[in-house]
Amino acid sequence: MVQQQALDRAFAALADETRRGILTRLGEGPATITELAGPSGMTLTGIRKHVDVLETAGLVATEKVGRARQVRLGAERLDDVMAWIGFYQRLWERRLDGLDAYFTLRNGANENEKGSEQ
Repeated sequence: MVQQQALDRAFAALADETRRGILTRLGEGPATITELAGPSGMTLTGIRKHVDVLETAGLVATEKVGRARQVRLGAERLDDVMAWIGFYQRLWERRLDGLDAYFTLRNGANENEKGSEQ
């Protein structure tokens, strides 16, 4: 249940374009709230709210450095999300491979029937 709640928070955080942009920027290295707000044109308060959502989801960590608040990617990053996605990716690949095998066999059977009719 705890794992599911963590995934819910992560996916909710990732659903917002601004928060995805923040994560992309942090992929280049840590940044202050002010540095994150600059390119977006958002207020510091607005960016801070987005960072809070990301922090609650465990995707980023913040630390007070002097007067500034430094933001960096969280220690867990997207590992849990990627594991969840990977599970379903493998599941669907197996299902699609099975469907492909079915149609390959079916088409082979149809070819054999056509050959025997001639």
